[in-house]
Amino acid sequence: MTTPGTGHDRAQIVAAKRQRQASRIAEAASAGIKVLLVKVLVLGIVDAISVYALFVLFAKQDWLVFGLVLVVTVAVNWIYFRVKGLPAKYLTPGLIFLLIFQIFVVGYSGYIAFTNYGTGHNSTKDDAVSSLILSAQERVPDSPTYALTVLEQAGVYSFLVTDPDGDISVGNADTPLKTVTDAETDGSGQAVGLPGYTTLNFADIVSNQEAIAAVAVPLSDDPNDGSLRTPDGSAAYLYLSDLVYDEAAGTMTNTGTGVVYTEDPSQGSFVAADGSELQPGWKVEVGLANFAKAFGTDSIRGPLISVTLWTFAFAFLSVATTFALGLFLAIVFNDLRMRGRNVYRVVMILPYAFPAFLSALVWAGMLNPQFGFINQVLFGGAEIPWLTNEWLAKFSIIFVNLWLGFPYMFLVCTGALQSIPGELQEAATVDGAKPWQVFRLIKLPLLLVSVSPLLIASFAFNFNNFNLIYMLTNGGPRDVTAGVNVGATDILISMVYKVAFVGANRDYGLASAFSILIFVLVALVSIISFRQTKALEELN
Repeated sequence: MTTPGTGHDRAQIVAAKRQRQASRIAEAASAGIKVLLVKVLVLGIVDAISVYALFVLFAKQDWLVFGLVLVVTVAVNWIYFRVKGLPAKYLTPGLIFLLIFQIFVVGYSGYIAFTNYGTGHNSTKDDAVSSLILSAQERVPDSPTYALTVLEQAGVYSFLVTDPDGDISVGNADTPLKTVTDAETDGSGQAVGLPGYTTLNFADIVSNQEAIAAVAVPLSDDPNDGSLRTPDGSAAYLYLSDLVYDEAAGTMTNTGTGVVYTEDPSQGSFVAADGSELQPGWKVEVGLANFAKAFGTDSIRGPLISVTLWTFAFAFLSVATTFALGLFLAIVFNDLRMRGRNVYRVVMILPYAFPAFLSALVWAGMLNPQFGFINQVLFGGAEIPWLTNEWLAKFSIIFVNLWLGFPYMFLVCTGALQSIPGELQEAATVDGAKPWQVFRLIKLPLLLVSVSPLLIASFAFNFNNFNLIYMLTNGGPRDVTAGVNVGATDILISMVYKVAFVGANRDYGLASAFSILIFVLVALVSIISFRQTKALEELN
């Protein structure tokens, strides 16, 4: 028997369920449309950037990179527009960033090690030829006067010139002159404006006179035809170079001296019969020449060996001293009988709380021989060359690194000691073991099982501790006999930085060769470390 209204209530319940189900479907559809719109928007931005890159690469005829960008763009669109393949959608961004910022960087650095890329050899042959001819240009006597209007477009200065025959042309430092027919002219027929460009007035020319005077606009694609320059912004004159390039013969001839410079593909430069070389040259592959230079040149091999030995010594002494002091303090403050040990622990980790590079700068000021706190206060005004004497500078680096590194070892060792069961020490004491025997035979082996991986990591960190060397001594004092920019306290990574980025002559190829050496050394240390870690795991 059913009660009245039961059928009506069921109908209402069913209708409510259907309504909720329809709402969920509509909500899901709405969310799906929103996700799709976001996906289309993001992929649209990615595709726009990729299309722009493809046009640039096509113009430069860099077909390898063009093909890679095209394949990656198609793959990304296929992955994100297909319904399946959810894991690939999460992995793709990480893989792309890994390829760009890790694999490409490492691979390109390795490639540079086999080139002469550096100061004077940092561009293409065509750029080198143009630069050489431009640097040797002089104004042609009795040069025809070209009426000039200086234009600006997107921060680039262009010359709108009217030649003596009345022909109007426009060009800039990167684009040779080309004839235009839509220029605005005044009553005398001189061009005074061009659609899409901004005409500079007298005040603008005066305020940018130096930059405008440095502009050289080529007459044609042939650099031997010369270029137009202006001394005042109102008239341009023809400049020709003393160097004449013969592309067929591969020579550069100085018309003033008659010296002929022949192209040397192995060096990427033009070289005369007497060995003199024109600069700049261009980048070429040189094979193992950089490695031969590093290990075969006495003025480089000697400093390289010294720096390598000091790098290992610095890394080893840094780990040994910080671990010894940290372990000693951890044992002292782990004694329950010491009062206020929590306060002392906080004080001990203060050096670790400050940024290392700021602490290094503070210590550099304190160790200054003239007005530093160490000499003026602790040594009564003595001028001790803490940072300019070779051995004192090395001692100062080890000491400052001890100050910066012992709190970390103190924390690590404190945690490791507290994890050792107290029953082991009590049992050894009952058996008649003395405190030193308990530490040497029980605590230290168990401690090393826990902290050895951290000691290995600390060694690897100090092997490339660029910040401390750079901030404290900048690698000095300088070794004036070395064939590269290197000092007595430089480690390998700081030497690579100096060779690549410091000084007038920057040799990226040689620096990359040194980087490969660092990679090999770190790899060997890592292999040995992994084996040691495995042995400790077996001990544990």
